[in-house]
This record gives sequence, structure tokens and C-alpha cells, in this order.
Amino acid sequence: MRMDAPMESSASPRKPILPGMRILPSELYTAKALPMFLGKYDMTATYIIMLFNITIAAQIVAGGTAGISYLIIGGLAFFFPCAIVTTQLAAMFPHEGALYNWTHKALGGYWSFFSGFCAWLSGALIITAGPNLMVAYIQAMNPHWLSEPWQQGVAMIAFLIFGSFLARQRFRMVQYIVNGMTAIYLLSIPLIGISLVVWFLKGHPSATNFGNLSDWAVSPANFVLFGSATFAYLSTEVPLILGGEMKRERKVISFHLFWGTLVVFVSYLIAAFAMLIIEGPNSANLGLFTPVAAVEAVFGKFVGNIEAIFIMCYFFIIPTTFNYIFSRLLFAGAVDQHLPIGLGKLNKNRVPARAINFQTILAVAFVALAFIVLPYATRISRPADFALEAYNVVTAAATLIWAISVSFMFIDVVFCYIRDKQGFQKVRLFPMPLLWISCLLGTLSCGAGIVTTLGYSWTPLISNGQWWYIVGGLTIICLIIAAVGGMLANSEARWEGDKREIGFDS
Repeated sequence: MRMDAPMESSASPRKPILPGMRILPSELYTAKALPMFLGKYDMTATYIIMLFNITIAAQIVAGGTAGISYLIIGGLAFFFPCAIVTTQLAAMFPHEGALYNWTHKALGGYWSFFSGFCAWLSGALIITAGPNLMVAYIQAMNPHWLSEPWQQGVAMIAFLIFGSFLARQRFRMVQYIVNGMTAIYLLSIPLIGISLVVWFLKGHPSATNFGNLSDWAVSPANFVLFGSATFAYLSTEVPLILGGEMKRERKVISFHLFWGTLVVFVSYLIAAFAMLIIEGPNSANLGLFTPVAAVEAVFGKFVGNIEAIFIMCYFFIIPTTFNYIFSRLLFAGAVDQHLPIGLGKLNKNRVPARAINFQTILAVAFVALAFIVLPYATRISRPADFALEAYNVVTAAATLIWAISVSFMFIDVVFCYIRDKQGFQKVRLFPMPLLWISCLLGTLSCGAGIVTTLGYSWTPLISNGQWWYIVGGLTIICLIIAAVGGMLANSEARWEGDKREIGFDS
């Protein structure tokens, strides 16, 4: 199959590739109801903003040279296999919902709903991460700002509400903003790269001794870094939740996955090497602010502040990006009568506004509980530490849930092949050995990511003994809520479907 060949319109879906596959209502309705304009640069910008988080590189290099090892291992064993499998599945099924749709084709409705709900739940948790990091950066710039948890909570809620408002606007306009913010954010990489070059030109030695081979070694003492590396590379399939809104060209899929993967991988390595060479062991003390400190050490505070502004563009736009992307999962589920019909309603801008509102309400409720209620009801930590603790716990729980959902990508490829080997061969893009190796490495990496994330604390503020039951408990609670909520939502959707003919426009 040529990757530059035009795709068939989803308004007239191709004949099912494998026996027993049925066309979902969301495949037909998306083409009729939502604008189909996303091109290769739109998808590449969305891919990069979803996958590249420079603060994760700062967390990983806090573990020293071994952090580079984990970034490389994570890239080879997890990131690249995910990109390969995502390309294959997206080319076969370029429809709204991505993993939700792919799993329905391979495994049927039950597992489709489960994998899609896990993906949505992890995204709903991560919506709060951008505002949380924004608060942490504001505190790093001035410890007297937002020093109390309730102040942090109010600031985060304000960012969430603004992000929700923006996500409900005309999608083309919002995508222009995302493209622009991504371009500005990416300027942080050449700036920190130039800082590295100038550092050496000024005659400074490397603050890290890369010649000590034992420092590169993977050992139980640094297994925690694999969980962070896994989180860094999650999301290859997420932009394709918008698959029904892409232009009908194969090159949109191949371009954004190839170039986006390359940019993300190289950017992580540049940032990690620069922080280790300029700051070295001091990276562990600087935490998330290490990229800014590295630039500031070379060029002074003014340029360091510019680097901070570049990075904060990510924190500013990521709640909007997560919100409008994951609202499409709820939209597709509602159209397919797995969720209440209201979540599939579109506003005047042809955007699933009710789904966005629902996600925002959940995120605001979570922030209010975590930052305004719990800190004063329990006094579980110092106010100055609370934002960082909450960020690490939430992202770790989201990583666990997300890793569960991502594992279905590899299972989907296997089952698609088993169901119809000849049909699969006709649409295969990669050599079979490469696909099998990718599926094996990806599945093993998901398992290793779950184990290391659950067993090793991401922050020295929480011990390993406390970490596993805080993160594990939050994950179990979320999965129970997802299971119960999913059954109730599915029941409500079936009741609505029995009572009236479905119409999805507001």
C-alpha cells in the first residue's frame, strides 16, 4: 500500500478489511458533521505538543547519566514500536476515536469500550497536569506567589476554565493557536542547545562525567526512571482520535508520525544532554526548573526568563489540547450509543461542547478536592510541596491507566492478522518481523512501565512505601469509577436508543 495514496472518504467507508467487521455509526456521522481539514502540519503540531514535555526530561536527568540510557531504551523498546503500530492501525482504520475504533474492529464492542474508556480516563486526569506545572513554574520563579494550596487550586481552576472556553470555539481557529503555541514552545530546544554550545565555547567543562560507564547502567536503584520514560513516550495514538477530521490523504498519517516521532526523540535527548552537561548533579535539586536554570547559567536571567516563557506556552495550551481531543472519544462513544446521547451534541461551532464541559467539570472537581479540601482537612504535606506531589501522583496514575489502554494497540494488530492473514497482508505497511517485534517490545514495555511506576516513587517527597498505595489506590478508584460509570452510561445510552430516534446536532 502506498502511503501517499488518497484515502477513501469516511462518508462512504471502504468495504470492511476483515470478516465480521461492521461500520460504526461514528465513522459515517463524523464525515457529515465535523469539518475535515486537519493536514500534516496540524497533526504534527498536535503530536509534538502531546508527546514532548521538557519537564519530564528534567525529571529523568535528575537520576544522572542513567536517565539518558532510559530515554534511549524507552525510545527503542516502546516509542518506536508504538509509532510503527500506530501507523499501521491508522492507515487501516482512519476513523474518529483511534484506539476505540481499532479495538472495535479487532476485538469487538466490549473491549473497545474498555480500552477507549481507559484512554479517556487517563486523558481526563492529565488535563490537570498543564495547570499544575504552570503553578509549579510560577512558584519556582517566586516562592511567595501561590504559596498556599487553595491559591494553587484557584489558579489551576482558572486555567482549566479558560482552556475549556477555548476548546469550544471553532476548531480551525483553535488549531491555529495550537500550531503557533507549539512552534513557540519548540524554540526552547534550540535555545537550550545553543546554551550547550556556548557553554563549551566559554571553556566550561561538562558538569557530568559521561566516561564513567557504571553511571549509564540500568539497575534496581534507578528503575523508577523507566516509568518516567514510559510516560514521556505515551500518546502516539492520541492525535489520531481526530482521525475522522483529517484530510483524506495517507501522507497525513505517515508524515506526522515519522517527523513527529523524530522531533520528539531528538528533542528529549538534546534537552537531557544539555541539562546534564550544564547543571550536572545540581539537576536533582532544581527539579522541573532545570531547563530554565541551564539557559540562565549561560546567558543570564533575562534569557532564562525567555526560556521559561517558551516552556510555559506548553502549560498554557495543553489543557485545551487534551480537552478537545479526548472530547472526541466521548463524542464517538455517544454516536455509537455506548454513552448518553448528550455527550455527542455539537454546538454552533461544530464542536462536542457538552463532552468538553463534562471533562472540565470533572477536572475542576478533582482540583478542588486535591488542592482546596484535602490539604486543609488532612494537612498531608507542606503547602510548598503540594503542587509537585499532586502532579507526580496524578501523572503516575494516568501512566498506569494509559499503559493498560496502549497495550490494546499491540493486541489489535495480532488479532487483525489472525482473523484474516491474506486481507492483512494486502494492507500491511511494514515487514511482518518488524510488526511482531514491535508488538512484543511494546507489550513488554507496557508491563515494565506499570511495574516500575507502581513500585518506585517519582518524587523524594513520597516514600516508596507510601507511593504504591497512594498511586495504586488512586488508579483502582479511577478504574472502579470507570467500570461503574461505564455500565451506567451504557445503560442510559441503550435506554435513550430504545425511547427515541437519535439526533446528534444541538
